[in-house]
Amino acid sequence: MKIAMLARNPKLYSHKRLVEAAEERGHEMRILNTLRCTMNITSHRPSILYNGETLTGFDAVIPRIGASITHYGLAVLRQFEMMGVWPLNESVAVGRSRDKLRSMQIFAKHGLGLPVTAFAHDPRQTDEVLKIVGGAPAVIKLLEGTQGIGVVLGETANSAKSVVEAFRGLNVNILVQEFIKEAGSSDIRIFVVGGKVVAAMMRTGAEGDFRSNLHRGGSAKMVKITPEERSTAIRAAKVMGLNVAGVDILRANHGPVIMEVNSSPGLEGIEAATGKDVAGQIIEFIEAKAKTGNTKTKGKG
Repeated sequence: MKIAMLARNPKLYSHKRLVEAAEERGHEMRILNTLRCTMNITSHRPSILYNGETLTGFDAVIPRIGASITHYGLAVLRQFEMMGVWPLNESVAVGRSRDKLRSMQIFAKHGLGLPVTAFAHDPRQTDEVLKIVGGAPAVIKLLEGTQGIGVVLGETANSAKSVVEAFRGLNVNILVQEFIKEAGSSDIRIFVVGGKVVAAMMRTGAEGDFRSNLHRGGSAKMVKITPEERSTAIRAAKVMGLNVAGVDILRANHGPVIMEVNSSPGLEGIEAATGKDVAGQIIEFIEAKAKTGNTKTKGKG
């Protein structure tokens, strides 16, 4: 097979592992800098130019689109889909996953466990928003944040209110969520490929940090998940329409609650913590599913 990967940094662990896994199985993998793709948008013969070359002959495309270039990256991915190239994760599903608010609304619609979450535009509604989530402590998140950036814990009513008002003063969109204290600064990343859980790890935040992101200095170890956690992760990926997803959940007293679903989950932490060949399982899934023209939207949102 001939596989394209939309990624700006070929040196990242995840990208090198996917190339390695593909080549081990006899496939050709080509990494394309997303921002260097030029689209010829026509009604009958859509095409993509890359450094002056017309791209042809690809069987599948793996989107590893950075959050900062989501809009352009999705346009490039849609162009591949218009050309009949099978996407590992489709553009509609990736777009859903990048919008935290839309994701939460989809999960709520399908009855999946969530932290109590509130969203408002007017900073004058700060007291109302905090009341919805049960008051302080409360977690305040930028809608566009990634890797723990733009996530703040308001430990008291006054500090939470100050953070909300400061963010709104910058004219950015935020979510306010209840703080799941019993999770103990830990979350679980469950890796789903093709509707099956292939690996899971528990991530614990650095000392003094309630965020568990490995990019923020957290640690990870292999974890045994419950049947309910497994089902929650699989359902979350399915309703988003994602073939490959990193589903982040917290262990709340009333059961698992979803924090986020990542459509381009990193492989380094999960492979190191579990010792599993996740990259290989992704390539095997592509082998089984990639068919020209099989680009129908599957999501339920």
